[in-house]
Amino acid sequence: MQGLITVPSDFSVTETIDRIVAVAQSKGLTVFARIDHATNAREVGLPLRPTELIIFGNPKAGTILMQDKQTTGIDLPVKALAWEDETGKVWLTYNAADWLEDRHALSENSTAVLKAIQGGLMVVANAATHKQPS
Repeated sequence: MQGLITVPSDFSVTETIDRIVAVAQSKGLTVFARIDHATNAREVGLPLRPTELIIFGNPKAGTILMQDKQTTGIDLPVKALAWEDETGKVWLTYNAADWLEDRHALSENSTAVLKAIQGGLMVVANAATHKQPS
């Protein structure tokens, strides 16, 4: 899908999200919310494979983007979705920073922040989805 980055995870949906929380907090990022879509679906009598959303970020970086174009706030803080497919494989999906740039027609004032966000997301995603060598 356009604007999305999806990577495989070596862990369950819950463990993938737990790992994002741990990495994000260790990097000084704020975790704003965690939503368990599958639990919410079960509570209304509907089936859904494991699916969890984490909303996290750095308010200083996000504010710089919103100062450039306030509409960026619809996509901030950043989100990551861990989900299990029909074969039981777990994936992590998040928005590409260049998609945010294009979607909101951000100016050059946002370039450095977007690069930092993309780099940070890659670090968090890699740490959350792959077993690290001992």
